[in-house]
Amino acid sequence: MNDKPRRSSNNLNRRGTSGDYKILGESGRKHKPDYWILILSVVLLSVGLVVVYSISPGLAASQNVSQNYFITKQIIDVGLGLMAFAVAAFLPTKIWFRATIPLVVAAILASIIVMFTPVDAVYQAHRWIRFAGISFQVAELIKLAVLIGSAGFLARQWSRGRIEDFNGTLKPLLVMLIIIASIVAKLQSDLGSTAVIVMMLGMMAFVAGIPLKRALVFGAVVLAIGLLAISTSSYRRERFATYLSPETNCQDSGYQACQALISVGSGGVFGLGLGHSVQAYGYLPEASDDSIFAIMAEKFGFIGTASIVIIYGVFISRLKKVIERTVDQFNRLIVVGVLAWLSTQMVINVGAMVGLLPIKGITLPLISQGGTSLVFLTAALGIVFNISRYTSYNVTEPRNNSAQNLKTSHSLDGRGVRRAYNASAVSRSRP
Repeated sequence: MNDKPRRSSNNLNRRGTSGDYKILGESGRKHKPDYWILILSVVLLSVGLVVVYSISPGLAASQNVSQNYFITKQIIDVGLGLMAFAVAAFLPTKIWFRATIPLVVAAILASIIVMFTPVDAVYQAHRWIRFAGISFQVAELIKLAVLIGSAGFLARQWSRGRIEDFNGTLKPLLVMLIIIASIVAKLQSDLGSTAVIVMMLGMMAFVAGIPLKRALVFGAVVLAIGLLAISTSSYRRERFATYLSPETNCQDSGYQACQALISVGSGGVFGLGLGHSVQAYGYLPEASDDSIFAIMAEKFGFIGTASIVIIYGVFISRLKKVIERTVDQFNRLIVVGVLAWLSTQMVINVGAMVGLLPIKGITLPLISQGGTSLVFLTAALGIVFNISRYTSYNVTEPRNNSAQNLKTSHSLDGRGVRRAYNASAVSRSRP
């Protein structure tokens, strides 16, 4: 590779002889951010507040706590989430780039600490660090560490022209995946969060330029880990069997799945109404967090839940537009990771509630009650909001509609991929 600094097509940066990556996020012209990211976040947070408020009496009656307990907790969580969004939205992305090692160290330490903390009587899993009535879910910190660390690693490898190198790029990713899966899926018994992390890693690696043939190796390892996780755990085998036929064991392992389907079905087209819910009175487990989509189906019906899914679709579309217009590779991969985080978590939660996927115990993004999940995801969205201030609209379009020009404009290393993921739109170089 030529060591001489070369000028990129968009003249935004150059590559140094060392090949080290230097983030350029704030070196572009600053403009208004994509306020749709903030608006859609607030809309989903507000929906969560309304739903939790409406089911608080039922939850309180079934759990013998104050009637305001659940809504008060949700208000606090939303407030902390908005604060996290605001802080992340104004921190330069260079700080996140440099925070990779501290985040990874924090995630490792938290993973060690959680193994020595007492488990809850209801949730027999080492997922939460509990202290003075406050709980912290370690997997959410791991997601953020994976997001920042993987984006930095892939951006460096890409800038050095080594993104296709098996030993230098794909092998370290596979090792990291196996370690994370061992910690989150095995030690913390959280297969849902493992699936989210896998999708984040996979999408970021693909967009960075990992060849499809080598990506199949990544997929094979993921499949092997999933099968191993299911086959070596009796309760996962039971859950998988329940997923295949939940109606055969509605009084035991299939109870939540059956109650969720009852809740979804009872809502009909228009729902029972905001002030009406039967399932929240102790029938549907985790009504305010993992099962909140089923509660919304009961209250708002098909029309209401379809509207929520459409909102998520618009959110994903806005994130995709930021990816299209981001000129820095680290920033672009951050947004790709957040898109995978949000979309995968939404699909897993909704799919489980309507019987298309096994119950995974994962929250509905920005709506479910769950402070750690909400705060970390809103912080990640705050980073994306900041990145959207430095996007470029100067995207080269084909001069005519010929198939060849379209193929060239929409390719990524010769692959037929939409221009949203065209690596040529990003410069490898440093200023």
